[in-house]
Amino acid sequence: MTKRIVATVSALLVVALGCGAGVWQLSRASSKIALAANLLARQQMPILSANAGPWTLEEVGERRMIARGQFISEGAIWLDNRPRPIPAAGTASSQAGFYLMMPLRLEGRDEVLWINRGWAPRNNENRETLPPVKTPAGIVNVEGIVFAHPGKVYELGDGKPSGDVGKPKIEQNFNLTAEGNLRGWNQAPFILREENMGIEDGLLREWSPLTSGVDRHYAYAFQWFALATCGFLFWLITGLRQYWRQDVKDRA
Repeated sequence: MTKRIVATVSALLVVALGCGAGVWQLSRASSKIALAANLLARQQMPILSANAGPWTLEEVGERRMIARGQFISEGAIWLDNRPRPIPAAGTASSQAGFYLMMPLRLEGRDEVLWINRGWAPRNNENRETLPPVKTPAGIVNVEGIVFAHPGKVYELGDGKPSGDVGKPKIEQNFNLTAEGNLRGWNQAPFILREENMGIEDGLLREWSPLTSGVDRHYAYAFQWFALATCGFLFWLITGLRQYWRQDVKDRA
């Protein structure tokens, strides 16, 4: 009897854990789908002009925007350890590379807007060798989507930007406020992720879809529900076997 009680409690714990984790994964998938729908709706709204600012992040977050100005190439920041947004055709693994963050001085305004220009592959033999990227010298129009930051990765240390502002630098993460304080710029409180396609500048801008990762959550949910089902079946089968054995003994 004691063994059966222990088995029942263990099975209940496994079933509860599996069902709870499975429901949590489904809720995460639903949250991503809802967020993607909300972002898509905001991106269908009229395109804003960065030059017509000043704008706050709350006003323009996840909205489409056009900025006109001139790149400050010497202020470029290369964000390391960024996988290629969409793996190359015929491959399943992600290729490591950089996001290129570059400040754009807005035309007609004393303001700088940071642009996530796109992704470029990393030199696997020498991490310090930066990808060859072309930067236009004159006034350009950049169209993209407004975000609070370009995404974050795990980073050791304090995450403070290096003080050398005279040359391009490699960082793990991008701190918009710290960069503004370091350089003394009047800058927009958001970044613009460039969406312009077909520009031969050495950068890829095939960004991951907004619902990226939903299938993974569904797969995890299936695994957790399968674990709960296996726990229940194991408890049921062992209980029936024990019952049959006891029945045979009683008949004998």
